[in-house]
Amino acid sequence: MAVIAAFVLNAGLNFVLGLLIAQLLGPADFGLFALATAGAIVANTVLFEWLRLSATRFYSTRVRHDEPWIRQGLDRAYAVLTLGLLGAAFLSAALGIVVEPGPEGHLAIAAGAALAAIGIGIFDYHAALARARFDGGLYFRLVAVKNVLSFVMMAGAAWFFPQPVWVLAAAGISQALAIAFLHRPLRDPVAPRQRVRLRETWRLFVAYGLPLIAANAIYQLLPFINRGSIAAHGGLAEAGYFALAADVTTRSIGTLGTALDLLLFQLAVRVEEHEGREAAERQVARNTGVVVALLLPCAVGFWVVLPALQALVVPEAFRGPFAAYAGLMVPGFFCLAMMNFALNPIFQIRRRTRPVIAAALVGLLVNAAGLWVLPQHLGSEGVAIAQTLGLAAATLLLALRALTGRDRLALPWWDILAAGIASLAMALCLQPLRHIEPARCLALSIPLGMLIYAALVWIFDIAGLRAHAEARFGRGVSGAAKPAGAD
Repeated sequence: MAVIAAFVLNAGLNFVLGLLIAQLLGPADFGLFALATAGAIVANTVLFEWLRLSATRFYSTRVRHDEPWIRQGLDRAYAVLTLGLLGAAFLSAALGIVVEPGPEGHLAIAAGAALAAIGIGIFDYHAALARARFDGGLYFRLVAVKNVLSFVMMAGAAWFFPQPVWVLAAAGISQALAIAFLHRPLRDPVAPRQRVRLRETWRLFVAYGLPLIAANAIYQLLPFINRGSIAAHGGLAEAGYFALAADVTTRSIGTLGTALDLLLFQLAVRVEEHEGREAAERQVARNTGVVVALLLPCAVGFWVVLPALQALVVPEAFRGPFAAYAGLMVPGFFCLAMMNFALNPIFQIRRRTRPVIAAALVGLLVNAAGLWVLPQHLGSEGVAIAQTLGLAAATLLLALRALTGRDRLALPWWDILAAGIASLAMALCLQPLRHIEPARCLALSIPLGMLIYAALVWIFDIAGLRAHAEARFGRGVSGAAKPAGAD
């Protein structure tokens, strides 16, 4: 529950912070900030993601005490890469002072993006360690401290120094400070270093993590390329419209998925540790049913309230393009969530992660083909459609690879079908509310949609969620037993 609470806090503050920064910077500077942020995320993915993924797969409470070389290998690799990126940031800043003075120069923005990438990488790594230890309290404290620091420092930078470079620097520094404040409980017991073991762990991390980060880097390149394409044709302001719509949409759909993945994948890893690979794959299949049952209504609900959300929450300068772009990107970001939280764990638990690269490359090619053709006929909205088509193609290919052949995974198809029918029923019931006054639409649609979907989930026990709820909330009253796989 602490992990879920942390993600609710994280999602809420990030949502508000993104809108506030967009308001303070304006469309053009926010577009530049969004491009630099996309570059920072790509740098973080390429440099650090393979280590974070290795931490979630190979680190645990048992490993913390019995195999200290795992954490030692992770720490040393992070230290080397962080120092290298920090040196690159200082070099870019120094050259920027000489070549193109001013906070809006390309080299200054690159330095700010590098600092942001360092902060993201350091925080994500330590948060992954806390989750792998199933230390929900520590994870909650990490997220809370990071969000408070990020909100204060990034909003303050946007207010007092309204240039993207200072907001980027504040993003990186605030996340690193959160780790500094909680450094003591994050440490492992002191143990002697074993150089042979360190080399073995690095080879293990590379073989497991590099295919995943290659795929993730490609997916991170998609928004970078697409925002750049829009900026080239429509200007930075148009890129800002696209970026805000993409950020809000992906957070609305993906935040819950990330929270679920943090719990469910670590559960599958623990099942493998105690019961073996086959039991872990069965757990992954059950997890997939839960992910679909919870994320599909989120995507449908976001589409339903999109006009009201734009009218009430989105800064006035972004209205109009926001809803147009977001509506086109909802299916694509749902596909991305399915890849990240339902399909990728299949290959992660098997330690055979290369198929995700093929899927990502197909997605990139389809996106590129869409950029070549669609904007000529549909304008800037064609870029959003190209992105959605690319993500859908990648999802389809990865699903075919996971669900066919000798090692195909047996998914809970009834749960997936039932979730789709329940989400459709919810959308049909809420459709008339899209056209009423925005405040009333939000006030009625959110609770009514949750009530309709929850009722259908309860009646048909979709993905076993009713049994989980009874075990979680009814144990004190009825002593209900915990369902298999729950923890």
